[in-house]
Amino acid sequence: MIPKVPNQPTASILEGPILKLPHRVNSDQIYPGRFLSVRSPDEMAKHVFENLDSGFREKIRQGTILVAGRNFGCGSSRSQAVTALKYAGIGAIVAISFARLYFRNSINQGLPVVVCPEAFELLQEGTTSRVNLPGGTITNDTVNLRFTPLPPFLMEILSKGGLVPYTRSKLVRS
Repeated sequence: MIPKVPNQPTASILEGPILKLPHRVNSDQIYPGRFLSVRSPDEMAKHVFENLDSGFREKIRQGTILVAGRNFGCGSSRSQAVTALKYAGIGAIVAISFARLYFRNSINQGLPVVVCPEAFELLQEGTTSRVNLPGGTITNDTVNLRFTPLPPFLMEILSKGGLVPYTRSKLVRS
């Protein structure tokens, strides 16, 4: 049985507090390799960013929007580095750029990812911001940024909560 995810995206506009990360945060910093045998997504969430900043996990609130630098998710392609963030309460990740496999693993698991280079410099940690996925905007009281929205087929996967639920919905219709 697949566990229920507390923050599966159902809305196309996400709102949450900003937490910032540096450039080149790799998958081992996101989710340490020593916990790869952990199978419970809720347990995985407890180890998010232990190798980067042991206190970072405590800053995450439900719907938090991570803003990162270049090449977020580089390193190994472990899917646990997405699962752990999703179950920790991350609502979306906005970065200058993503490692290709991390980007697609995020979409496949229903975690919204946005490429917006200006966000790294202009969004301030702690501010509440809104990410309009189909509209291609990130806004708050002082910032209005634009990004290229994801293609419709990726938005549909996100709207279903990931590739597995998306595929199930297609099979049911057949």
